[in-house]
Formats: sequence, C-alpha cells, structure tokens
Amino acid sequence: MASLFQFLLILSSLLSLTTAVVIPVTKHASTLQYVTRIYHGTALMPLKLVVDLGGPFLWLDCSSSSGSCRPIPTRSMQCSRAMAQRLSGTKPRCELLTENRVNRLSSKGELIEDILAFRSKNGSKWSKINDFIFSCAPSVLKMGLASGTGGMLGLGRSPISLPSQLATTFDFQRKFAVCLSASDGAILLGDWDSAIDPKISRSLMYTPLVNADRFGKSHDYFIYVKSVKINGERLSIGAGEAKISSVVPYATMESSVYASFVNAYLEAATNYVNMTRVASVAPFEVCFSSEGVSRGPHGPTVPVIDLVLQSEMVKWRIYGRNSMVAVNDEVICLGFLDGGLKPTSSIVIGGFQLEDNLVEFDLGISMLGFSSSLQPCSDLVRDTDSSLKKSTR
Repeated sequence: MASLFQFLLILSSLLSLTTAVVIPVTKHASTLQYVTRIYHGTALMPLKLVVDLGGPFLWLDCSSSSGSCRPIPTRSMQCSRAMAQRLSGTKPRCELLTENRVNRLSSKGELIEDILAFRSKNGSKWSKINDFIFSCAPSVLKMGLASGTGGMLGLGRSPISLPSQLATTFDFQRKFAVCLSASDGAILLGDWDSAIDPKISRSLMYTPLVNADRFGKSHDYFIYVKSVKINGERLSIGAGEAKISSVVPYATMESSVYASFVNAYLEAATNYVNMTRVASVAPFEVCFSSEGVSRGPHGPTVPVIDLVLQSEMVKWRIYGRNSMVAVNDEVICLGFLDGGLKPTSSIVIGGFQLEDNLVEFDLGISMLGFSSSLQPCSDLVRDTDSSLKKSTR
C-alpha cells in the first residue's frame, strides 16, 4: 500500500505540472527600471529585483540571501554550467564576475543555490524550484538600482539565466516573452501562449536574432536593422545591429545615426500643423508643445518610425505611444537619445519603446517575435491557474 500511495503522489505531482509561468512586473517611477518580486529560501522571503533582459543570471546582494542557501563548490556540475562567467578554479567555492548593468559596476560574486518561487498575478498560486542557481554579490553592487530592490533578474542568453534554468528543470521550450508597461507588465515563460489572447500571439512578426558571439561575451539580444524610415521616407544611414534592452530607459543611437534621424524627424514634423518645437528638456533634445497634438489609439498623432528588418515586409513600427514622452502637461519629447560616438550597438531599443508590446525571445529557433503598440499589458496578459511541480533534485 505504501508503494501505491507513493506512486499516486508522484502521478499527482506530474499531472499538476503547468506549462506556463506568468511573473508580474511593475515600473519604478523615478529610475524607470522594471521591477519584479521573487520569493526565496525555506521561508519564501520576498525580494524585489530589477529585470534585465540581457543579464546572464539572477544576482542579489549577500545580505539578502537566506539561511538555506548553499555555496556551490568549484569542482561541480553547477560551476561548470556557469563556466562562461567563472573566475578561477583555485578556490573551493565557485566565483562569478557579477555586474550591475545599470551603472556598469562589477564585482566578484559567489555562486549559490536555493529555493526560488514566484506568485501568480492574483497571488493564489505558486511556482517553485528547490535548487535555483544564482550569484551572491557585495551590497555595494546595488548602487543605482530602484529603491527597495536587492539585485537583478537576468533573462539573457546564458546557461543559468532564469529562462534557461526553467527550460532545463521543467522541460520548457527554450523561449519566453515579456510585456513591459508603465503599470502592470509581465514576464511569460514556458508555454506562455496559454496566458495570451490567441489572436495576439498569432499576429506577431518575426525576425532572426543576431548571433551574440559577434559581440564578445554579451548575453544580450540583438536584431539586424536594414534601414530606418520616418513616415515612409528612408533615412540615409547604414544598416546595423540593434540591442533590445530593459535597463536602458529610452532608445539610443550612435551620434552620426542620431543626427540624421533627428534631422529627418524634424523635417517630417513640419508636415504636422500642430507640432511646434520648443526648448529641449533634459535628457531629451527634440521637444514639442503638446498643445493641439491630437491623440489616437496609438498615442500622440506624430510621425511614425519604422525599423525595417530583414525585408520591407517586416518592420517594427513605433507610434507616438512609444516615441513621445510627456515630460509635463505642456511638452512632449522624442524618446530617442544620442548614444555617443562608440557605443557597443549603433541602435538600442529601450524600455520605453518596448512598453505595451509583446516581445517573444525564441532561443530554440533563434528568432524574435514582436507586436507594435498593442493594448496595455494588463489587458493582454491573463493569469495562469496552476503551479509548477516542485523540483526534487
């Protein structure tokens, strides 16, 4: 009878296995960072983390770690799995170079494992992993992060990022999606289609992800931009890679690209009777009076920006909702900034441009799927109703 009872328990746990995890995300008003909440340790202590699309792993400051965390030895499978970030093999504990990718500070961190759990949007269901691998770093590394946060949640192309560990542990497909928002956003993992209106997921356009090896040890996601258009007019700038980032608040462009872009945008704006340029408002260079600028379903009615990808038929369209920032009641500014002379990528698509767009990262086929200015994420993403099987490894 005991063996039959054990078999039924195992069968029950397998049948309760969900195929999707939805993790709520909110936006921190002053830093413009996107923040989520995890729970860790045997007591499931709550901890807020800044979401980093290109981060290689989850890291938190050591003072936030729980008493149940376990150091990982240098000569272990877990340390070998994190070999891309490994510092040395001479110390008894596995060390990682850990970086705050908001302020670019870095420090040695120690690889540890512990219980990690998430709560569903309505707070009634849990998803839990008993042996999640992450880095414990000095508290000084939190400098520049949103107040109340204890580290960063990495979703990048790494063997120990959150999507990779969930895919390995629960046999998820190697893909995930995000819908960032000024209010209620979400990270969606596993068979996330079940948490989305099917009409939306079927409407995504796809473009190849650029091989990250071209950018050294970067764990970021890049796409190839063939050209840029404003109101259908092609700019005379060269093609190049664009990085997708959740820690860069607004889109940036290499200085020469930015100069051409601004000139073309101002020329297009002259065709809009009610677009009157006003003084710049830091950090934005190009600003307009909001008086008389009408609003439609996609935000302010202003020139449309297209990032043309592998063909003229595939383009990331940026409407006023994701191009114009309301700095006050009277002024709106173009949410694109000068990225300097030698940036790591000629174009960075920042968090503001991603908001209320569903963006899928499919690592299995190395493709990025995207929508353009959908309804708010809170309307797009519905809650899931079941929880992950607890890991017993």
